[in-house]
Amino acid sequence: MTQLTAETAVSRKNHAVIPKHDPQITMSNALVRAGHGLTLAEKRIVMLAVSKMNSRAPVPPATSLPRTKITAAEYAEIAKCGMPTAYEALQDAAKHLFERKITFFEPAYTRAGKPLKPIRNDMRWVGQCRYYENEGWVELIWWPPILPSLMGLKKQFTTYKLQQANALRSAYSWRLLELLMHYRDSGLAEYTIEDFCASMDATEKQKANFNNIKRRIIEPAVKELVEKDGWLIQWTPIKAGRKVSRLRFEFRKNPQPDLFPPP
Repeated sequence: MTQLTAETAVSRKNHAVIPKHDPQITMSNALVRAGHGLTLAEKRIVMLAVSKMNSRAPVPPATSLPRTKITAAEYAEIAKCGMPTAYEALQDAAKHLFERKITFFEPAYTRAGKPLKPIRNDMRWVGQCRYYENEGWVELIWWPPILPSLMGLKKQFTTYKLQQANALRSAYSWRLLELLMHYRDSGLAEYTIEDFCASMDATEKQKANFNNIKRRIIEPAVKELVEKDGWLIQWTPIKAGRKVSRLRFEFRKNPQPDLFPPP
């Protein structure tokens, strides 16, 4: 057992306008558990865009896809960086976001009484990503099949505040935050090692040895969430035979956070 202690979207001309108070990220549970395939900079840009979506609005037809604008100033605010770094992040996103994919694993039917392997389903985040260099902003045009995971959500969804991720400096920490928020009400999250690795976009080398997953992914992510977002997190590897088969996370907000957190 390992323990660390510390503690409306409005649209105009098809562009969503960022909420002024506590923007939230809302995604279907299936999307939360999927592999996101994003670098930290790309994660910031995409989740900034998701926070501008109206998750209760009906999914629009494919002929009227929503477009979301992200400015360098917005990126600089969430990343706590200077404008040159923000411009660079937007330029890089414009080059690579179209190629980034989401990986879902869907349950498969059985054949002759034996379960089949899950069906791998890959899709893009965006259909287009435009960078307006002289104006310092990008425009994301969403990929149609992803919209039901972001809009028209009435059940089976996860919500958290964008501000919770502002201080994070690791994509693994951000992904763990999302996986925990899926079970926020109970404070107990449990994932198979396969599902956890898929959600974390773990490499083949990491998946080959649990110690790599522990040292490279879990421990740094838990440490950062404890120090920067005020959580109490206890995690336990559960074995089946000699191999770790599941991970259990027990978590809650620290009622007495550190008055002088690390910078």
